[in-house]
Amino acid sequence: MKNSILSTQPLSTDLAALLLRLIVGGLFIYHGYGKLANYETMLQMFTDIIGIGVKPTVILVIFAEFFCGIFVVLGLFTRLSIIPIFITMIVAFFIAHAKDPFQNKELAFAYLLLSIVIFVLGSGRFSLDAAFRKK
Repeated sequence: MKNSILSTQPLSTDLAALLLRLIVGGLFIYHGYGKLANYETMLQMFTDIIGIGVKPTVILVIFAEFFCGIFVVLGLFTRLSIIPIFITMIVAFFIAHAKDPFQNKELAFAYLLLSIVIFVLGSGRFSLDAAFRKK
């Protein structure tokens, strides 16, 4: 009964890693692109919540969400690329939305947890990391 629907064994951890990377990375690209395309508006909306200034904060968020999101989708430096996303979600959940009700910050919490799973799981066989490792 290996690899059947009723089995407790994973059907394919590599396929699961790919799907997880595509979904989570794609969502971060989407959110990051919105911030990148509306950079000036983001400067008005963000506050200096971590003490480095508004402009560096927005730039770091765009880097984490958009550029690291691209790396996660591609499976390139996946574990390193997920770290800025993880940090961004920690700041979003515990600092930026600390006083908000859980409904307002549950997306940041979900992304925070998913980034941990991606870090632990790695990029899998269907990634640029794996392709470069073979060479």
